[in-house]
Amino acid sequence: MARILIVEDEAPIGLGLEEDFRRQGHQAEIASDGEAGLRRGRSETWDLILLDIMLPKLDGFEVCRELRRAGVGTPILMLTARVQEAEKVLGLDLGADDYLTKPFGIHELRARVRALLRRAGGETRGVHRAGDCELDFDRAEARRSGSATELTAQEIRLLSVFLANQGRILSRSRLIELAWGTETHVSDRVIDTHVLNLRKKIEPDPAEPRHLVGVRGLGYRFDP
Repeated sequence: MARILIVEDEAPIGLGLEEDFRRQGHQAEIASDGEAGLRRGRSETWDLILLDIMLPKLDGFEVCRELRRAGVGTPILMLTARVQEAEKVLGLDLGADDYLTKPFGIHELRARVRALLRRAGGETRGVHRAGDCELDFDRAEARRSGSATELTAQEIRLLSVFLANQGRILSRSRLIELAWGTETHVSDRVIDTHVLNLRKKIEPDPAEPRHLVGVRGLGYRFDP
């Protein structure tokens, strides 16, 4: 689960992004002007900052410049309705990691966010196989027989943990620690629900799992 700061003064856009990120398993919060974005970006810990350029009080260029001057290394994805190449270059030169022009498609935004989080966190990459299913971590997809199913950010994180521990039994508490973090309040039931959803996406028969195997009283084991 990533912690994402959305610096956006247009309430419908900010709230829409916040809701979508939360559905993907992230924690997202909104700052509605440049001064608030700069203050929160400097004083709190984030995994990603989405930064609009046209903001009240301070524009996105100034926010980006001041964050980098303050030594904040959090990945920054700039959002803007402007399309001039010179402004894109300016944003990147000031320290932004990526740039997305409005209006944008939600799938492209998700892909760019995933790429920045992978880059920052060393998440599993490439294509891995589980029987006849391909797990594409770069595209966040599970593919079988020519059809693809999207994987959420939390499902990717959980699968990364399973792949790093193939053949080992992982307790629910250990999965919470590795895939959610020690300071996150997640119940065992949440683990069971995510495993059930993953089985529907990667198992040929979710009722008789071959890969995400439950071990009674102990937890789960991933068999490739």
